Amino acid sequence: MPTDRTTDFLRELLVRQLTTWLPAALHRSRRATVALAGTTAGSAEAALRLVAAHGDQVRGRQVTVLVLADGAADLPARLGPIEAELPAEVTVHLLPGDPYRLPVAVKAAGAAGAPLFSFVDLPGAVTPKLLTAATNGRTGELLLHTGDSARNALVSAGFPLVAEVAPVLPDGDAAGVIAFGSRSDRSLEAVRDALWAIGADLDVRYRDPADPMGATVDVAGDPDLEPLIRELLAELREGGSRPVTELRRHTLTATVYRAVDANRALADLLDAGEVRRDREAGKLAGDEIIALAR
Repeated sequence: MPTDRTTDFLRELLVRQLTTWLPAALHRSRRATVALAGTTAGSAEAALRLVAAHGDQVRGRQVTVLVLADGAADLPARLGPIEAELPAEVTVHLLPGDPYRLPVAVKAAGAAGAPLFSFVDLPGAVTPKLLTAATNGRTGELLLHTGDSARNALVSAGFPLVAEVAPVLPDGDAAGVIAFGSRSDRSLEAVRDALWAIGADLDVRYRDPADPMGATVDVAGDPDLEPLIRELLAELREGGSRPVTELRRHTLTATVYRAVDANRALADLLDAGEVRRDREAGKLAGDEIIALAR
């Protein structure tokens, strides 16, 4: 059972990422589906309010919100007043069951072929069936809270962009793992920016689930870039010269840092003479090649 602090953290993360995803989804498609599985009533309420706040963008389109909950008897009463404020184009389905019923719920909602955002709080292990449903062909995006790393499972399910962090609460308690799967660089940047903003607000630190040392990064204020600098140097030694865009993406998928931190780390490496760039001056462009200086 998640603590109150973990619950607050997850609710804020859901709202921030949905704020980015929903307008983009409605821009490229006339229908979209939001699936909430295993989430709390408070998070479901916050998600519906977010959809209601985007009423102007929703009109003329079709948005389905699936709320898959187990044992939340008061959920219909809590969501009812918010549903009454939603545009007619929004349909809300409250479904009983645990998060593993997500594939059935998504299929019943007719989500195939359109953007799908799934927020899943999973008490047990991830399953291929659940993740395949979340990919929704090539149109799905998944924000997952689970007990352990799910990176390999998300990659195997077909998400080409996967990021993970392990939140550490102010009292030092671990809060599981946040995993994110997408096909969108924009969404990848948005979820990392959201994690850092929430971390600063709630005094949450992050560590890389794959780091055996368990070192945490303080995201409030100016971060310590040394771990990122070492990672980028290692990536250049292993893979050779890379465009800035690829190094930013590597930062987002393989570390706990943001894309903007990659730019700062590269600037420090350039100043130290550790790496060289195509151009002699100016802002680092995405297509600019970075290479080891020696």
